[in-house]
Amino acid sequence: MPGYYELKKTDADKYHFTLKSGNHQVILTSQHYKSRSSAENGIESCRKNSGIDERFERKTGKNGQPFFSLKASNGQIIGSSEMYNTEAARDKGIQSVKTNGQGPTKFKEQ
Repeated sequence: MPGYYELKKTDADKYHFTLKSGNHQVILTSQHYKSRSSAENGIESCRKNSGIDERFERKTGKNGQPFFSLKASNGQIIGSSEMYNTEAARDKGIQSVKTNGQGPTKFKEQ
């Protein structure tokens, strides 16, 4: 099963999306947007940039755990990953975003 984007409206009338792998695991989470159209633009930016390795910023959190952010060509963060236990696990997460980044969008009201 291919990956997909889940677009949600929050209780605070904002929108955000997650990119999920085919097994329904969250692999990337966006910021919150004021409008649905802005969130949809974020998804399109993710689709456009997810196949470009240079757009992934490999980071280490304050707690020492590795994670990554996906950035647009203008340097703005599109989304970030969870914290991983190892750099190898983080790199697998990046590969999963590259593999699943072209998936369809599902809208879900919370």
